[in-house]
Amino acid sequence: MPRPRTPSDEIPVEALSEAQARRELARLARLIARHDRLYHAEDRPEISDAAYDALRRRNEAIEKRFPHLTRADSPSRAVGAPPSPAFRKVRHALPMLSLQNAMTLEDVREWLESVRQFLRELQDPRTPIDLACEPKIDGVSCSLRYEAGRLVQAATRGDGQEGEEVTANARTIADIPQRLAGAGWPALLEVRGEVFMTDEDFLRLNEQQERAGGKRFANPRNAAAGSLRQLDPAVTAGRPLHFAAHGWGELSAPLAATQSEAMQRLRGFGFRLCEPAARVRVAGPEAEALRAYYERLEAERSRLGFTIDGIVLKIDRLEWQARLGVVSRSPRWAIAWKFPPERGVTVVEEILCQVGRTGKITPVARLAPIGIGGVLVRRATLHNADEIARKDIRVGDAVVVQRAGDVIPQVVAVLPERRPPESRPFVFPERCPACGSRLVRQEGEADTYCPAGLVCPAQAVERLKHFVSRGAFDIKGLGEKHLTLFYAKGLIRTPPDIFTLEERDGSELAPLSTWEGWGEKSAQNLFAAIRRAREIPLERFIYALGIRQVGEATARLLARRYRTLERWRQSLTAALAPESEERAELLALDGIGPSVAADLLGFFAAEANREVLEALTRPRPDGRPLVTVRPASEGPAAASRLAGKTVVFTGTLQSMTRSEAKARAEALGANVAGSVSRKTDFVVAGPGAGAKEKKARELGIRVIGEEEWLKLSGEG
Repeated sequence: MPRPRTPSDEIPVEALSEAQARRELARLARLIARHDRLYHAEDRPEISDAAYDALRRRNEAIEKRFPHLTRADSPSRAVGAPPSPAFRKVRHALPMLSLQNAMTLEDVREWLESVRQFLRELQDPRTPIDLACEPKIDGVSCSLRYEAGRLVQAATRGDGQEGEEVTANARTIADIPQRLAGAGWPALLEVRGEVFMTDEDFLRLNEQQERAGGKRFANPRNAAAGSLRQLDPAVTAGRPLHFAAHGWGELSAPLAATQSEAMQRLRGFGFRLCEPAARVRVAGPEAEALRAYYERLEAERSRLGFTIDGIVLKIDRLEWQARLGVVSRSPRWAIAWKFPPERGVTVVEEILCQVGRTGKITPVARLAPIGIGGVLVRRATLHNADEIARKDIRVGDAVVVQRAGDVIPQVVAVLPERRPPESRPFVFPERCPACGSRLVRQEGEADTYCPAGLVCPAQAVERLKHFVSRGAFDIKGLGEKHLTLFYAKGLIRTPPDIFTLEERDGSELAPLSTWEGWGEKSAQNLFAAIRRAREIPLERFIYALGIRQVGEATARLLARRYRTLERWRQSLTAALAPESEERAELLALDGIGPSVAADLLGFFAAEANREVLEALTRPRPDGRPLVTVRPASEGPAAASRLAGKTVVFTGTLQSMTRSEAKARAEALGANVAGSVSRKTDFVVAGPGAGAKEKKARELGIRVIGEEEWLKLSGEG
């Protein structure tokens, strides 16, 4: 076996030709990346620190002599890339989904049962299901795109649809290969995983921050997030970050037939995985092997050296994953089984009542600060008046507080033996703490509301905060502090005011740049952010309006059904008439129940809301509206024959369950309705079809069988 080359064997830098220098830089990039991986990820270095330093010095010397040959994956770029003025947004080719959570074994059993009910071949509970299980690392999600084996882009998860490009920063993380190892990797491979910090490194970083007079991080996850999103990659390079792969996004070719096999291929390409992992077979309702894996990791979590907050369970067979698909923002084929919430005991110092954007009054306990799970907790939700009365929570009480993951802390129980003798039961206010309006509580409801709407300053500010939030218009620089200030000064009272702020700057008050805490640069940055936000897709526009019960998933459903803002407005306005076809169409949408429909119609019934919509989209003297709302985001489904069609399923299907058929239709761009109306395009009828098929034939709507449906959906 030939002896490995060392710097002393190599041609002196000053004697290299350009062709030799190009080959040498390629070799050094691969070699240094390999030694980085061996040292940081696998803890088995093969060369001394001195030899490693010599490799890096040689690389730098060659680049200095031939600067035009510096490579995109150069080791020097991994620590010395110039600061970027801002992060560029990256749209994910496939959404980065979030996992639904399970807190108990019973929750996991219910999830497994839903999988069995979705896939016809699993409906016998004795049929085994293999699960790929791994620890759920509490880190920052990151996507790594490789083309021809080279890292070309890294991005944060962001809102799942769009993230921030952090390629230069990701190149500084030793666990992230600049080039894929091994052979047989796809031409295009997007690897997804978690950027995290070990517990020991986190403590050491906080000590360094304290010595330097910098900000201490609350927990390892926050430290990892702050380190990954540095504008200067050299700062990221100085932080002890790690990366562990847990899956993939876009691929040019399949990796394997199962999750477990695919992850082992990623290991062969040079990636660290989330471990200790296991493949667990479940048959029947008991799932004892699954419980054993969960309990083993719960017992070992403190010895792993990094923070985990549960385990992730994935259906191992990738064909089943593809058929199960997604619901809302989560895959049907995976779930996170979280560890029990961490708890602590503290004292209630005050009970406050906050007013939300819909007018809901939420009581909150201000607590004596307490550290729980690495986070300093100062407040906890008390939910509503009934919850306070049921637990008899009072100011001065010692209480048990729990926090699970990113969930808002809550008061679990009162310790009555530690209650001060002068305490008195809490009296829920009768009037709104923000505007003084008399509060209302409908019979049979637990929540109390302020009915004043936009007249209530707290609701107005909360709605404005929602309007500019990340999933909505995403206007940087308009946080709670600034919105509250602008509202108090009368500059921003409704959403349209945001988009006329620049042209009114200085006409109603002194120019923004002269205000305390503001300067010319900060004012211009805000105006630029507002200008960038003037164009928005329909689903985000609907979400931004803050309609009660209309979250991001419901907004996407509505956008997919109505396609354009004008059609959505016209249809929902017409739906205000009780017997209208538009109301029947709305109520027939799969996922829109009577309660959500009532809130949608209530929004359109309010004149103030209609005026806001009109003001945002009315053409101005220059012919452009304040906001341009793009049609619903196009996806791969847009080209299918089912795109935009309204489908109703009735009767029994033989080749798949009704749930799988609905999911397939939605994935192809169809709208699945629960009842037949004149706007239904066709009805898929199987054995046992009854009233829906009859009504469809009476209305002259096309009725097809399962075989024709399979051809339409590409399955036949």
